[in-house]
Amino acid sequence: MRINTKKELITKLLTRYPHLRDDDNKLIATIWRDEVKYIPPRSDAHTALDFLQLYADKRLTNAESIRRCRAKIQEVTPELRGIKYNARHESTEQTIDELYNWA
Repeated sequence: MRINTKKELITKLLTRYPHLRDDDNKLIATIWRDEVKYIPPRSDAHTALDFLQLYADKRLTNAESIRRCRAKIQEVTPELRGIKYNARHESTEQTIDELYNWA
């Protein structure tokens, strides 16, 4: 998935559901839930194995692509940043130091 493919959807979700702004897992699950709705199940309902097969076959949006798109949107659109945005960015230097000083 190219990052622009889902940009409008993710922007709409972040605008409509503020609780998704700080929780990538919920954002990803919301997108996958909607994608799975449009894929007919093999039986009465999708199973966990069906879901894993859909993901392995790249029929669902890659989780990392969703996360990266959300991060870029929040970088350029401050009003879509979550409550934890500033805290995450304030801890960036500490994280970089820890990575460089890996023992």
